[in-house]
Amino acid sequence: MTDPVRVMIVDDHEVVRRGIAEVIERSDGLTVVGEASSVAEAHRRVPLVRPDVLLVDLQLPDGTGLDIITEAARVLPEARAVVLTSFDDDDAVAAALAAGAKAFVLKSVRGAEIADVVRAVAAGRTLLDDRTVTRRQDAHPDPTADLTPSELKVLDLIGEGLSNREIADRLGVAEKTVKNHITSLLAKMGLQRRTQVAAWVAAHRGGRWRAPSEGHHS
Repeated sequence: MTDPVRVMIVDDHEVVRRGIAEVIERSDGLTVVGEASSVAEAHRRVPLVRPDVLLVDLQLPDGTGLDIITEAARVLPEARAVVLTSFDDDDAVAAALAAGAKAFVLKSVRGAEIADVVRAVAAGRTLLDDRTVTRRQDAHPDPTADLTPSELKVLDLIGEGLSNREIADRLGVAEKTVKNHITSLLAKMGLQRRTQVAAWVAAHRGGRWRAPSEGHHS
């Protein structure tokens, strides 16, 4: 017999975690080796439990599932990630793809489908490709088209993971000016948060998605 596929589940809702864990444990050839409810907890646990497949929620209280995927790729390159989300959102798919996720599963799917996806990803298949990203780019004009040159510079620096203060220092302007630029570019791009800007840059500019460096991460 081959060893079961080792699965770790990251979701901040305990009911969701328990439900997924039950599905995994009931499925042939799969076992749950760890759970986490936050980015920080996942960072601590991944090297300890060494999962083959990470099932990661996108929205977490202290960051996003993309933070976990990029960190796991560094400390455990052989682990493969599946994004589990309630958001059927092309931007989220693009960001997940850029971060290195191998599959993208909606929480509304049946339990058996989750197990099938985990098995496929563990076997080396990638169920997430850039078709959705391409479709979205074809369907939507460039959301940065209306940005001013200053806003474009701020956009790129957010994509590099710089904090507002670091961007202000780099551009030689006040931090309040940077915040004003961010407020404006968010509105123009139809985004709500700075982290979405970083994800957008990674997905569309070929960079690597990074957690913003504002005041955390040791």
